[in-house]
Amino acid sequence: IKEIAKGLANRNRFNRDSIKQVYGRVFQGFSIHLNPGQLRRLEKEQAIDYIIPDRAITLAPPSGKGPKKDRGGEGDEGATPPPQSIPWGVSRVGGVGDGTGKTAWIVDSGVDLDHPDLNVDQTRGFSAFKGKERSPDDRNGHGTHVAGTIAALDNGLGVVGVAAGATVVPVKVLDAAGSGSYSAVLAGVDHVARYGQPGDVANLSLGGPGDATVDNAIITAAASSGVKFILAAGNEAVDVSNVTPARANGENVYTISAMDSNNRFAYFSNYGAAVDYCAPGIDILSTYYGGGYATLNGTSMAAPHAAGV
Repeated sequence: IKEIAKGLANRNRFNRDSIKQVYGRVFQGFSIHLNPGQLRRLEKEQAIDYIIPDRAITLAPPSGKGPKKDRGGEGDEGATPPPQSIPWGVSRVGGVGDGTGKTAWIVDSGVDLDHPDLNVDQTRGFSAFKGKERSPDDRNGHGTHVAGTIAALDNGLGVVGVAAGATVVPVKVLDAAGSGSYSAVLAGVDHVARYGQPGDVANLSLGGPGDATVDNAIITAAASSGVKFILAAGNEAVDVSNVTPARANGENVYTISAMDSNNRFAYFSNYGAAVDYCAPGIDILSTYYGGGYATLNGTSMAAPHAAGV
């Protein structure tokens, strides 16, 4: 696919550096930066079935007057880890299990590679970025928080995850600001489809406007690889029918909404027919970047509880 993309670029006199991502597992294609004239030329190429615009994607912003959701958090960077506790959400979904030998792919902002409470496999990691974001290390905190809920170690420090000690693999599709693109998410999904194994899980605590290409890529990846894809419903208090990837439905694909410790549906959580389960998503304590810990709210926190299960 990379060679085909380069050939199209050469034939149409595009700069090869304009090619951003290539996809060969969930579908055959590539992402490229085009001006209007280049777009018109590429639309005439018989080798191309269709061209769609890329979309920006970010972590869900705070909504309403309640606590911050998915973007804030107080991490104790560099501090001595506190004594281990079991977060209420872990207890609520059945308590701590043994995650030894299991793998969770964290499609997010990366994972803190050196966190003392996580078993991180950088060798299978991936980053959709270049430059200072090339490393799958987490510079935002969100992905590390997700990873801890799934798999924090049962080691007497900080917190313990639902599948304690499972291997977490960082798949970085969001930058330090929590921003990315659907082309980056597609690259991350393609990576999981290529290297994931049946019995693995992939957690996607992110979302944006409805996009059939991303939805179908996740459905294809889950069905072909045997990896269970766990999707956050989103925090806009709307039906998920217009939200990607939350609306995706298929074999091994699960969408998760959020609730509080009293089993009340979270006021910010998206809902709808595509939602499969509701899991803890308010006042969730977990690992954070810089070796720290933080308490966050959101369906981003609910999804990894299901992934851990």
